[in-house]
Amino acid sequence: MAKKILFLLLSFSSFIYAQQLTLSDTAEISVLTVDSGPSLYENFGHSAFRIKDPNNGLDVTYGYGEFDFDAPNFYLKFARGKLNYLLSKDDFSRFYQVYEYYNRTVKEQVLNLSQNEKQKLYNYLITNYKPENRAYLYEFFFDNCATRIKDVAIIATNNSIEFNNPKIFRAKTFRSLIYDNVDKNSWGSLGIDVALGSVIDREATPEEHMFLPENIYKFFEVATKKDGSKLVKKSNPIFTKRPSKASNSLFSSPLFILGIIAIIILFITYKDFKKSIRTLWLDITLFAFTGLIGVFILLLWFATDHTGTHQNYNLLWAFALNILMIGQLKKKKVKTWFIKYLKFLIIMLCLLTLHWVIGVQVFAISLIPLLIALAVRYLFLIKFYTNLS
Repeated sequence: MAKKILFLLLSFSSFIYAQQLTLSDTAEISVLTVDSGPSLYENFGHSAFRIKDPNNGLDVTYGYGEFDFDAPNFYLKFARGKLNYLLSKDDFSRFYQVYEYYNRTVKEQVLNLSQNEKQKLYNYLITNYKPENRAYLYEFFFDNCATRIKDVAIIATNNSIEFNNPKIFRAKTFRSLIYDNVDKNSWGSLGIDVALGSVIDREATPEEHMFLPENIYKFFEVATKKDGSKLVKKSNPIFTKRPSKASNSLFSSPLFILGIIAIIILFITYKDFKKSIRTLWLDITLFAFTGLIGVFILLLWFATDHTGTHQNYNLLWAFALNILMIGQLKKKKVKTWFIKYLKFLIIMLCLLTLHWVIGVQVFAISLIPLLIALAVRYLFLIKFYTNLS
């Protein structure tokens, strides 16, 4: 009990100290940009503030990218877009050691701030770190660890920052910006392309590019303040990634795996065509798979707070009603309307192709073999059932 009381007293005293601390004129505030990591959620990098004040023995980092895996209903909240992220605070030495261990490049940009602006930014972070303020509702494109860095910097400088386009700036859609950080032929990219809708195929404004930490770095590097001075006083690498071997394998990629599956579907379909039979388990599997994916897409569209999952035309191949058609597949002789339904599925695949060609939505390249196999199988079923009629 005595240890708990001592811990609370120490925590309270450190909190009061942080509240009352006035930064000295040797203090510097930096933006730290961390390169991508191996996991999908690390592919986009990370941003954080560093507060360094030698006179006060202070060297800490604040980042808006922490989340709690042990939170109640973690995966359900994440899927529904209701997961809270947290502002984290670490000693800089620990921050550095973590990313050095995981071999991720860390770059620093020391901000050109007045003493008043430094204090205001630091006070803001202290207030934001209070238990009642730490959590915020994460939104991948518009409210994340990178956009919060931009927003806090704007608040601290009384909206005096002017963001200019970097020299190598090129306007891109949100999906293209994702592709800059994720290999198109990866399972992570496939999941993103299936889950996110056509709303991310619009062109992002220059400021919207800053949902990515690397773009925070690029835009801050050329940003100016209203008095004409540069926002970044100096930039330097803190840790540079050590050379490492790429672990990606073509044979484990989705394009290869789905290509093999498509070949199996086409081979079975060819055999069925030659023998005038139908492999029931294959059709049940395809209709169940596409139907369940379709239900998942509908839930992401209508039952979540995610903005990027709206208007998802993957429904043109992953048609949710397919799950209800399994009963018809089990019958030796189907209803006439089911043949029309199969023709409707072919039309849907044609519409998907049109949407892709004219740029309404970009779909995963790894799906191409599967979509071809589905079209061939549907055409076979139309012919098969028509001959039985």
